[in-house]
Amino acid sequence: MFLKYPYVPDRKVQAVVVDGRQMEIAYTLNSLGIKVIMTEKHNSLYEAISFHPDIILHNAGDGHIIIAPDVNKHFVDKLKDLNLDVKFGQTMLSRNYPGNIAYNVARLGDYAFHNLKYTDPILRKMLEEKGVKFIHVNQGYTKCNIAIVDEYSFITSDVGIFKTAVKKGFDCLLIEQGDIKLYGFEYGFIGGASGLIDKDVFCVAGDLRFHRNYMKIIDFLKYKNKEVLFLTSGEVKDIGSIIPLY
Repeated sequence: MFLKYPYVPDRKVQAVVVDGRQMEIAYTLNSLGIKVIMTEKHNSLYEAISFHPDIILHNAGDGHIIIAPDVNKHFVDKLKDLNLDVKFGQTMLSRNYPGNIAYNVARLGDYAFHNLKYTDPILRKMLEEKGVKFIHVNQGYTKCNIAIVDEYSFITSDVGIFKTAVKKGFDCLLIEQGDIKLYGFEYGFIGGASGLIDKDVFCVAGDLRFHRNYMKIIDFLKYKNKEVLFLTSGEVKDIGSIIPLY
């Protein structure tokens, strides 16, 4: 029932967690037969990311969820109702960087990218016990910045992440920054605007044709044998990722 590698599912996802404000996206995912758990506001975070799943939790695989200890209890109960094993991390979230990045880890398969100075220690210990190898990068918002395509491939606009990953043998597409909406900021990030909902289905919160690198992205996803699904019309939005639960 539970996925070993939640961010690179090997079958159709049955449930996901999504920003609690994104009703249109929830409706679309529901119409595909996917149960949607909506986040609730975290009052310590600034408004733009206050509902973002990739800020408040990390799906460690095998039904294990690591979540910030100061997350709304009602939301935690919704996860537990799905028989997920919810464990609290050690790090309390705060408004400003780097106080809000402890759980924003980008895990592909057996590898995870993060700024290891700020990774929540309970999350790191659990992943390392599962055999995950961490790769340090200076970027703290790694899940936001990395759109996971498969175990060894991703899309990013962060040059530092891109260079580190290429040296490690990952197949990555570097795109330009911008053309992704994030309320209150100049732009958001491709990882926060996307997620895999099946082995070969890459979904996007918005229409990639509004992105200046549309054809590069589409060609890369075709090369990786991914079907691309636009969940809404209009500009692409950073919604804190679409995170598979099981």
